[in-house]
Amino acid sequence: MQLDNVIQASNGPGQTDARTQITDVPGNATALPGAPADGAPPLDPRLTANLKYDIPAGVVVFLVALPLCLGIALASGAPLLSGIVAGIVGGLVIPLVSRAPLSVSGPAAGLAAIVLAGITSLQSFQAFAMAVVIGGVLQLALGLLKAGAISHFFPSSVIKGMLAAIGVLLILKQLPHAIGYDRDNFASESFQAEGGNTFTMLAQAPQALEWGAFLLSAICLIILVGWEKSRLAKISWLPAPLAAVLVATLGNELFKAAIPSLALEQKHLVTLPTGDLLSAFQLPDWSAIMRPEVWVLGVTLAIVASLETLLNLEAVDRIDPWQRKSPPNRELVAQGLANMVSGFAGGLPVTSVIVRSSANTNAGARTRVSALTHGALLLLAVVFAGAMLSRIPLACLATILLVTGYKLAKPKIFAEMHKLGWNHFIPFVVTIVAIVLTDLLKGIAIGLAVGVLFVLRTQMSRVFDVVHEGARVTIRFNKAAYFFTQGKLVSLFEGLPSDTHVVVDAQGVSYVDHDVAELIRRFQQSAPRRNIRVEVLGL
Repeated sequence: MQLDNVIQASNGPGQTDARTQITDVPGNATALPGAPADGAPPLDPRLTANLKYDIPAGVVVFLVALPLCLGIALASGAPLLSGIVAGIVGGLVIPLVSRAPLSVSGPAAGLAAIVLAGITSLQSFQAFAMAVVIGGVLQLALGLLKAGAISHFFPSSVIKGMLAAIGVLLILKQLPHAIGYDRDNFASESFQAEGGNTFTMLAQAPQALEWGAFLLSAICLIILVGWEKSRLAKISWLPAPLAAVLVATLGNELFKAAIPSLALEQKHLVTLPTGDLLSAFQLPDWSAIMRPEVWVLGVTLAIVASLETLLNLEAVDRIDPWQRKSPPNRELVAQGLANMVSGFAGGLPVTSVIVRSSANTNAGARTRVSALTHGALLLLAVVFAGAMLSRIPLACLATILLVTGYKLAKPKIFAEMHKLGWNHFIPFVVTIVAIVLTDLLKGIAIGLAVGVLFVLRTQMSRVFDVVHEGARVTIRFNKAAYFFTQGKLVSLFEGLPSDTHVVVDAQGVSYVDHDVAELIRRFQQSAPRRNIRVEVLGL
C-alpha cells in the first residue's frame, strides 16, 4: 500500500491514477479519451474480456523478443543470460506498476553501444550491473520529481519520424534474415553491420539465399497479409503472427523429414543459452559503488534510458487504436524499479522498446496482460522450453517484423506528413534518414535540431509588417519579437530613406526581447542624423 501511494504521488498535475477512472485491470491507461480510432471496437475494461486478445499477443511478442534479447546481449558484449533477465524483468515488473497499456519493455538495441563501452571501461560485468542499479534508483527519483513532462517538448514530426524510421529499419535489417542471411545480429538497429553497413548487407544477402528460409518467409507473409481477409480472422485467440510461427516451425520440421536440402541449420533458428543457468548469473559487485566511474555510467544510463522510454511511450500512444494516454512520470517510476531489479539479478538495462511494442499492437493486444504474458513466457522458456523453441526459424520472426515495419512506415504516412507542409515534412524526413544512418538517439537529436530550426523559421516570418504611406512608414509587430528578429530589423532600418516619419508599433504584442527593444532605442537615437523622426508605441 505504501508503494502504491508513492507511485500515485509520481503522477503529474491532472494525471489521476487510472483506478479512479475505470476498473483497475492491467492495461488501463489514465484515460480513454473520445471514441476509438478508425473503427477500433469498444474496449471492454473487464480483465476476462481481453484475455483472448492479450495472451496470444503476448505469445507473439515473446517469440519476437526472445532472439532480440539474446542478440542485444551479444551486441553489448554481455552474457547472453543478462539479455533474457532484462526481458523477464521488463515483462514481469513494469506492467505491474506502469499504466501504459501497449508498451513492452526489455533490453534496448539503442543502449548496446553504451553498455559495451561501459563493460569495457569497468572491466567487469558485475561492476556494470552495479551501475544499472544506480541508474534505476535515479530513474525512480526522476519519476517522483515529475520529470516525465520532457517528452512533451518533442515535436510531433520528430515522434512520427521516429516511428517511420523504426519501420524502415525493420524492413532494411530483417530482409536479409527473411531469406536466411543471418550474418548480421538479429537485434541490430545500427547502420554499421559486421563487415559493412545496412546497405552492404542487403546487397550481399541474395548471394547467400537459403531457399528453405525464403519459402518459409513467403508462406508467413501470405498468412500475415491474408489473415484479416479470411474467415480465420474470427479466431480471436489465434492472431496471424502466432499462426505464422506455428506454420513455419512445422514447415521446417517437414523439410527435415522430406526435403533435407531445404531444412534450416541451427544457426538459422532461435538459439537459447545452455548449461547450468544458476552458475551463469553474474550478480552486481557491491564494492564497485565506491568507484566514481560506476556512478558516471549510472547517471548516463538513467538519462539515456529515460529519454528513450519517454519517446517510445509517446510513439506507442500514437499507434494505440484507442488513443489512450500513458502517464510518463509513473512510467519512469516503473522503469526505475525494473532497472534496480534487473541490476540486482545481473541483467542489462531496461527501457520501453518500440519494436516489441509495435509487434504487440500489431498482434492485437489490448492491455498490459500481453506484456506480462511475454515476460512469464521468457522465464518459462529459459527454464523448461529451450529445446522446443530452438526449432523456430529466424526467417519467420523476421517476416513478422517486416510486416510490422511496413505498418509503421507505409506510404500513406509520408503523404499525410507532406500535406502538413514543409515545416513538418522536412523534420519528419530528416529524422528518418538520420536514424537509419546513425542510431535511434542520434537520429532523434538531429531531427529535433532540424525541427527547432523550422520553429525558429516560422517564428521569424511575419513578425512585423511594414506599411508605406508617403513619407510615413509604420512598422507594426504582429507577434512576440525574440532576439533572432534583429537581423531583419537592422536591414529594414538601414534601408529607410531620409526625411521619413517612422512609427514602430508594438502595442498588443505579448513579448519584445530586451535585445530587440535596445536595437529600436539605438535606432531612435541615431535616426535624427538622417533626418528621420521615430515614434515608438507600446515599448
